[in-house]
Amino acid sequence: MIYLALAIWGAIHPMYYFISWFQANTWDLMAMVDAWHVNAATSGLTWDLTIAAVTLTVWIVAEVAVRRNWGALIAIPATFCIGVSCGLPFYLYLRSAPVR
Repeated sequence: MIYLALAIWGAIHPMYYFISWFQANTWDLMAMVDAWHVNAATSGLTWDLTIAAVTLTVWIVAEVAVRRNWGALIAIPATFCIGVSCGLPFYLYLRSAPVR
């Protein structure tokens, strides 16, 4: 249940900042992507999270192929649509269920 709580927190807390930014700067997704690369620090963080998301995706796919836990694939869109802060704990929550 801790993983599920962290996944919910990882969805809600960052989304607060995204929505605040969109309200202040129009609802232009490309403008947000441009803001992610406004300086070297934000570009580094963006790439760090992108690499982590790709790595998590590879891990999920590899484990789903072995464990046949097809429902765990839902963590991939959670990772890319919400963020690694939601996708990783959500996958760990799904993975913690007994193998059938």
